[in-house]
Amino acid sequence: MNLAAVSAADATESMSLVAFTAVATITLLLCVMTGPDRDDLDEFYTGGPGLTPLRNGLAIAGDYISAASVLGGIGVIALTGYDGVVLLLATALSLVLLMFLLAEPLRNAGRFTMGDTLTRRLSGPSARPARIATAVATLAALLPLMLVQLAGAGDLLAFVLGFGSLGGEGVKTGSMVLVGVLMIAYAAIGGMRGTALIQIIKIVILLASAAVVSVLVLLRFDGDFGALAAQAARGSGLGEGFLRTGPLLAGSVAPQLDMVVSQLTVVLGAACLPHVTMRMYTARSAPEVRRSMSWAVSAATVFALFALVIGFGAAALVGRQAIVAADPQGNTSILLATRSLFGAETSGAETLIFTCVATAVFLTLLASVGGMILACANSLAHDVFAHRRRISPRAEMTTARVAALAVGVVTIALASMVQHRNLQPLVTLSFCLGASALAPALVYSLFWRRFTRTGLLCTLLGGSAGAIILMTGTNLVSGGPGSAFPDHDFNWFPFTTPGIASIPLGFGLGWLGTVLSSRTRRREQRRAYEAVEAEILAGGATRVIRE
Repeated sequence: MNLAAVSAADATESMSLVAFTAVATITLLLCVMTGPDRDDLDEFYTGGPGLTPLRNGLAIAGDYISAASVLGGIGVIALTGYDGVVLLLATALSLVLLMFLLAEPLRNAGRFTMGDTLTRRLSGPSARPARIATAVATLAALLPLMLVQLAGAGDLLAFVLGFGSLGGEGVKTGSMVLVGVLMIAYAAIGGMRGTALIQIIKIVILLASAAVVSVLVLLRFDGDFGALAAQAARGSGLGEGFLRTGPLLAGSVAPQLDMVVSQLTVVLGAACLPHVTMRMYTARSAPEVRRSMSWAVSAATVFALFALVIGFGAAALVGRQAIVAADPQGNTSILLATRSLFGAETSGAETLIFTCVATAVFLTLLASVGGMILACANSLAHDVFAHRRRISPRAEMTTARVAALAVGVVTIALASMVQHRNLQPLVTLSFCLGASALAPALVYSLFWRRFTRTGLLCTLLGGSAGAIILMTGTNLVSGGPGSAFPDHDFNWFPFTTPGIASIPLGFGLGWLGTVLSSRTRRREQRRAYEAVEAEILAGGATRVIRE
């Protein structure tokens, strides 16, 4: 490497370090400035009345587009082509499903957490087990996704700042701990309003950076996407297979069926994850939640288009071998693609572009896990502790902040233990838990009159247990060189995604638990639902009348 290249790399690393420090300082200061009053639960849980539909929509998109989507999504596109595109588009479709089916009923039925929504028809001691089960399902669904993103934080900082040359795993772990502390601070200090502000800043920077990189990639091929796709197919090493379905799940016994199930799992699971659904409670009315979701869907769709171009650009300009050498899962594809656009002697503007992209990814990591920690902390504080005994609003907010600290510390500790393994099974598990436990619980609670507490408990606990058990038998966990445990083989489930069995299981258990409940209980639940049915579905009814 010549001296000019070394100097350019040093300049990029120095600018990135300054940018990361500035972003962390400014966003933390904003959280402190916008944090809720000590006894205002509405501000802490929902952000108060200050979120307009545009701001709330951008915050929803920011929560929805996680670091796993930015890094992993673009990486899958770069390595597998068409399969990755289909899965990324499934995430956008998931947000459309949330918009048209669940957003308004969620906003009308809930107040602070998913537990409020699911126990709307329950009261007194009968609601406590359901709230506890909801908190357990929330933690089970979000913890794996938090581990993936936090474990990737150390590798990201090492890649961008050149820590890898130091050869110190301690540096990566230290970086991960530092990022984790910042995430805890966002959730504990800023609450919903603070994290919403961070999500808005993140989505704006992310979309702007992705737009610039996408345009530069297309300009390298004179604006001809066909030429880009052809070169990406050659660079991927898959040839024409890059532009057809199959490479992602080639090891499955039924790749096409497995792919369909994977898409269904993403569509159902991503829409029902608690850190996304909690944003529905921040809208002040049904019309506002519709407008917020319109902005969120637009932002997610635009990002999916940018990700398509960037992923193809990484395959075309970097090549499969270089991508896999940097990270076997392709998580650094967006950074590699950006860096490949410039020569050895980068200009100040080119260095600035790379720094903006790296900063956007860094902020995505911070904001995504911060929102997930907040969702877990809110569920623990509101659904478990506050409803166990009556406590003051100030005490409940203090409990939520302590819960955020506890969840964050546990996440950091677990992430440091699993950071050296393939974490793709954890991403799949989160979506499967959302699709197998949370999705049927929400659908039944919001739309089935006779749904009982027994059915709710069976869905939440049985669906979660089924997804976790089935996940251990997939080839993502063992039985292959790319598995989480490549030296072991306890692969007994023939599909990559357990959703093919766990999703029907979750819906079936909810139905069975309700049917097996006493007829008196089912009639009570029907009367309880009919008493609030107009309120839950009022937004949809109003829209029909106006149209």
